[in-house]
Amino acid sequence: MALYYGSQGAILSIMQAMLEETCKIIKNYLLNLNLTLAIAEATNCGLISYLLTREPGSSRFFRGSISAYSNHSKLNLLGISESLIGTHGSVSKEMALEMAFRVRTLFDSDLGLAETGIAGPSGGSPAKPPGLFYIALSNKNGEDYCTEHLFTGNRDQTRLQSTSASLKMLHLYLSEL
Repeated sequence: MALYYGSQGAILSIMQAMLEETCKIIKNYLLNLNLTLAIAEATNCGLISYLLTREPGSSRFFRGSISAYSNHSKLNLLGISESLIGTHGSVSKEMALEMAFRVRTLFDSDLGLAETGIAGPSGGSPAKPPGLFYIALSNKNGEDYCTEHLFTGNRDQTRLQSTSASLKMLHLYLSEL
């Protein structure tokens, strides 16, 4: 598998190996705990889902995913309200939490993981600069978690950092159960 190999191919190759190892650990946790997972990805467009489903047996825990890149898909596929988008924007803590909750509910899974962000290099503002990401996790017990990140680098680098942070959040949560 090759994610992105540019001038920093060696660094990205190491990151890829770390992501793949984290996914194996997550898979084992989910299977051992008999938990299911659904994912909503706004900026990464399926990268997290792809990595988690590379391993055989992922169909036993992975319920599905939605690449909610546009507001149209957030509204029509996830059922996010226009008022949430209008009030908080598509890149916000509130959006990430709602995406995680909605994808968990939509796929009737135990856990919902979501990310939304601005990969850059354009599309940001002083209040919400390129590299800003929110990552959220929702569980059936009504416990929801969200983290804010400001990643640096080009578009591919911020997406990889977001993917890594999303997997780390899921891994940490599962390791504490």
